[in-house]
Amino acid sequence: MGVICPCGVLVDAFKEGENVKFTGVNGNIKGNLTYLANVCVTTLAASTLSLEFVDTETPGEFSFLFTANDITSVTCKREGQNCVVTVTGTGFVGSSEFSFEAVFRDQVATAANDIVQSFVINGFFNQTGAVTVPQGSIVALGCQAL
Repeated sequence: MGVICPCGVLVDAFKEGENVKFTGVNGNIKGNLTYLANVCVTTLAASTLSLEFVDTETPGEFSFLFTANDITSVTCKREGQNCVVTVTGTGFVGSSEFSFEAVFRDQVATAANDIVQSFVINGFFNQTGAVTVPQGSIVALGCQAL
């Protein structure tokens, strides 16, 4: 048995053809999003989170990989049977450091998609609204105990 995480999230999600917004760029850019996270409030130093965007509209021009280097907070909030996990901290796109906030919603209903409620890299990127991802690709940890 592993250590039980009182609040965290596991994410392995992919969404194709989403419109996103970049700071200082007019209009939206369409592309594919890959979200990966293994975050627990009791092991923040060992937690990981990344977002990869592959630009399919102007191939390569806006593609990037964001990798968190310092996850500073994780909060879990139960909403009915669902769980909303908010992760904040800082990370890098290339050699530039940005603060971020990612909000993941684990939907319990088997027919419901999970949702990346928001993913904002301050001063750089915003996914411009909720992104639905396949059920089971976001697993909230610890909401059962709330």
